[in-house]
Amino acid sequence: MTGSPVSGERGRHGDGPTTGGALPVADSSRLRRAAFRLIRLDWRAFSVMVVLNALASAAGLAGPWLLGRIIDEVQNGAGVATVDRLALALLGLALAQFLLARYAGLIGHRFGERTLARIREEFTGRVLALPVGVVERAGAGDLTTRGTADVAAVGTMLRGAGPDVLIASVQAVFVLGAVVVLDPLLGGCGVLGLTGIWFAARWYMRRAVPAYLAEGAANSELAEQLAATTAGARTVEALGLGRRRLETCQEAIGRCRATRTRTLFLRSVLFPIVDVSYAIPVVAVLLVGGVLLGQGAVTLGTVVAAALYLRQLSQPLDVILLNMERLQSGAASFARVEGAGLAPRADHDAAAPEPADDRLQVSGVHYAYDGGPDVLHGVDLTVRPGERLAVVGPSGAGKTTLGRLLAGMDVPRAGSVTVGRVPVAGLDPARLRERVMLVTQEHHVFLGTVRDNLRIAAPEATDDELRTALAAVGASWIDELPDGLDTEPGPGGERLDGAQAQQLALARVVLADPHTLILDEATALLDPRTARHTERALAAVLAGRTVIAIAHRLQTAHDADRVAVLRDGRLTELGTHDELVTAGGAYAALWRSWHGGHPE
Repeated sequence: MTGSPVSGERGRHGDGPTTGGALPVADSSRLRRAAFRLIRLDWRAFSVMVVLNALASAAGLAGPWLLGRIIDEVQNGAGVATVDRLALALLGLALAQFLLARYAGLIGHRFGERTLARIREEFTGRVLALPVGVVERAGAGDLTTRGTADVAAVGTMLRGAGPDVLIASVQAVFVLGAVVVLDPLLGGCGVLGLTGIWFAARWYMRRAVPAYLAEGAANSELAEQLAATTAGARTVEALGLGRRRLETCQEAIGRCRATRTRTLFLRSVLFPIVDVSYAIPVVAVLLVGGVLLGQGAVTLGTVVAAALYLRQLSQPLDVILLNMERLQSGAASFARVEGAGLAPRADHDAAAPEPADDRLQVSGVHYAYDGGPDVLHGVDLTVRPGERLAVVGPSGAGKTTLGRLLAGMDVPRAGSVTVGRVPVAGLDPARLRERVMLVTQEHHVFLGTVRDNLRIAAPEATDDELRTALAAVGASWIDELPDGLDTEPGPGGERLDGAQAQQLALARVVLADPHTLILDEATALLDPRTARHTERALAAVLAGRTVIAIAHRLQTAHDADRVAVLRDGRLTELGTHDELVTAGGAYAALWRSWHGGHPE
């Protein structure tokens, strides 16, 4: 089924799309809007986190100031009781800072987990809403990397780097403000001493996001190459392509290494500059403070407190700078995750009228993949409700492309494809799935039991209905499974072979009961006898439904009401099997060639 698990997962077809097309990446303005939206969804927790962090930072400011007071009081001859009171106040405020910071961190981590859950759910929803063609061109590597590594990096940012940097930023602002309040001149010296860090951070941030985006893209490409090599391991071995695939993967690894080296270089420049820059404001305050102390403009306690504040400033700045890598990496990953929402989508019209009937009409259709040459040229075809139509032709003739257009997976470059005089691609997915279902030779067995796999198509189906659907497609093996419908197929469970998995997918078709069914080599993994039995069983179960079979086995065409012959993207013949054989054209030649080695 188009856009649903009934038909299985994405596949590469002989005349389908083969070019890659990574999903877009969100720009900074979209990221800001997305971040503000996520904050608004949990604004109470965010506000509490900010307030608690501010209070913790304010409590932490008391330490250097109280120590400076103690020095001045001792210098002025104060007694032990005064010093004790100040020391107890220092201890109490330190304890308050610890408790406030700890609770603020707890709130921050909960906020991060809830926000990450929303991001995961939104990403999954966006990917599931994408047209199948877009998903195919994006490739498994890009989608897998965005859904795993990138989402994990965003989670790291939300759980750790984000709250830590927020706390550290509030602390840094408060510390600088405290130095300025103590003495504006000493505060000015401290701020000027930090300019080196400011310039180094700006230099790093201008280069970091592009570098991390390049690293993410290289990782996606490597994942795609590894996935393709692993999935096609038998083909690679059979055709002796091992060395070529190895070289391709090594090139992808080299690009990953180069992008990773670039981000490492940026950090190797940033951190040494920062380490040196920490000492500069402290030295400046001590030198200027010594001069002012000699002139009687400030007290010794003020100079000591200012120096301690600036020394204390290194701790939040360390947190900010050490987490800057995770922030930049997380921001780049967030841009890739949000970019899934920018991918081109089918233009579904919720207000589109209900199709008048199930008649499929193809009028003057031209289609090209990714701006390439047309693979369909002015195709005109009408499929009547309840008709069984076979589409045949040599490989690359455009059969699969026509099937995708009929199923609404792609939109023609010119011309129209309608069902009941309503554009197929304009129907929203729910309405489209009620009308048209595409089943290919690609199939997928989902996690869960056999029952769970079947109820994807019909959630309310009873066990008797599930067994009836399996029987309709010849899946007698269900009785041989150790736990019947409760058997869990796949890794760690009962492994199904390709033919069994395909029959499972076809049973989902029976349960979904579509108005129009498009079979694109849907029984290719079955042996010829089983395939023919399955096709006839499907025809009987789906009696009265429209069935369009894209097939290489011409016995399917023999059983059809009409046969459409495609050649080089053009509809060259259309008629019944007997009419086309009598006409002596391309179909008759195909039939004689095939029938000579395939007796009925």
